[in-house]
Amino acid sequence: MLKKGLLLLPVLAFICVLKLTGQAHKTSFNVVPLGVKGGLDESNLSAYLIAPEGSSNYICFDAGTLHYGIKKAVENKVFNTSAEQVLKKYVKGYLISHAHLDHVAGLIINSPEDSTKNIYGLPKVLNVLRDKYFTWDSWANFANEGEKPALKKYIYTYLEENKEVSLSGTEMTVRAFTLSHSNPYQSTAFLVKSNDSYALYLGDTGEDDIENSDKLQVLCQQVAPLIKEHRLKAIFLEVSFPNKQPDNLLFGHLTPALFMKELFKLSQLTGKSTLRDVSFIVTHIKPSGNNEQKIRVELERENTLHLKLIYPQQGKLLKF
Repeated sequence: MLKKGLLLLPVLAFICVLKLTGQAHKTSFNVVPLGVKGGLDESNLSAYLIAPEGSSNYICFDAGTLHYGIKKAVENKVFNTSAEQVLKKYVKGYLISHAHLDHVAGLIINSPEDSTKNIYGLPKVLNVLRDKYFTWDSWANFANEGEKPALKKYIYTYLEENKEVSLSGTEMTVRAFTLSHSNPYQSTAFLVKSNDSYALYLGDTGEDDIENSDKLQVLCQQVAPLIKEHRLKAIFLEVSFPNKQPDNLLFGHLTPALFMKELFKLSQLTGKSTLRDVSFIVTHIKPSGNNEQKIRVELERENTLHLKLIYPQQGKLLKF
């Protein structure tokens, strides 16, 4: 009997490993990139739908491009309904990192066809939407505040830094963190939670030393414990320019070298091997000339940490 028990031990150990591996690779989030670029192509600007696995209740990180990106996703069989139905029924709200046009143009243009939902953001961001875009001089006021008459289709929902808030109509919550985007101008990082898993989306951001800021350092300190606990599944981080871009012409953006510099700092808090479990979605590449190819080559060359880099494609489903 003892020998039989001893023989069973390796089998039981193998089963345990399989179970643990399955848990480690279990999908927590579905992400549908609606727009992935940082400029030029107005049909492909920053916007990412995210929902928990098994749910059709999405929130949208930024909204540079909506309709065309949803149409591409429908063509790719990500959704089995019309683009109109996805916009009106599946997209439950918007998390806007900052109010530059390449992050909000789709929201504004599609507002006449959209359904009632929340726009979430830090006060400085929502104030720009209220006072500059959703006004009767520039468009129409589809929101619940600002110039009268207010059509009240969108509800401004003001976030407080590092305070967890439920995302209406979804199974997710969010915490917001300020980023420096060409100091003193600001952007936002959103930490979304579903059950016990997290995804982190950073809007446009400069590197701390260049920005004379500590915003990325503070954010890294907040998320490092989640990475060490294997609960942070994906980080969306921008790389806008190749390494040749001078610091004084970055305008609050990152290069491949700066991207990796910040992630090396993060690895010192989490451990290098643990950081390799996180998927890094490269966002906001500005596709002027052959910049996109250069950025990819430079990122791969700079990736001495051997991180998992993902280059999202418009309308193609990602799972984390």
